[in-house]
Amino acid sequence: MPRRRYIFDPPDRFVAGTVGEPGDRAFFLQAREGRRVVSVALEKVQVAVLAERLGALLEELGRRGVPEVEALEEEPAAPTPESEDDSALLDEPLNEAFRAGSLTLGWDGGAGRVLVEARAQDEDGEAIDPDEDDEEDEDGPDLLRVRMTAAAAREFVARAARVVAAGRPPCPLCGAPLDPLGHICPRRNGHYVN
Repeated sequence: MPRRRYIFDPPDRFVAGTVGEPGDRAFFLQAREGRRVVSVALEKVQVAVLAERLGALLEELGRRGVPEVEALEEEPAAPTPESEDDSALLDEPLNEAFRAGSLTLGWDGGAGRVLVEARAQDEDGEAIDPDEDDEEDEDGPDLLRVRMTAAAAREFVARAARVVAAGRPPCPLCGAPLDPLGHICPRRNGHYVN
């Protein structure tokens, strides 16, 4: 099957979101430009790591004096049309384009844009090394590429952190997620903790 490339440069909206109840949520990256919407499934831990690393990238760029990022730190964040949409649900229809196996971050200094790429898993469900992916290979993994401003990246990080934190609360004893009815806790010798 030929490779599908979904390029958003820049998107109208790029967010992480979920479908389902805590404990049974499916996580997605979703990019929208006009009426075109692409949703990529991924794991909760991938969302958490993406937000963490993207935040670290923005901090490092600020330390290095990148003007686009420094401007974010100097001015208080003014609401933008994108940030008003920040707490909205994922756009419908929600059709999974592919499941992300690997995520890549970068900075395009010439354009002053943050780059986020998600590549599909291979047929065996394994992540594909981005360094081994030949961009010209028409049989390569499906790809979502998003180029956005530093301000949009910062908004993505804030929302992604809220999405990850909105899950089940941790058990105060062992740290495992609590189900609504509690869970069998190894620290309580197999007794329920509510």
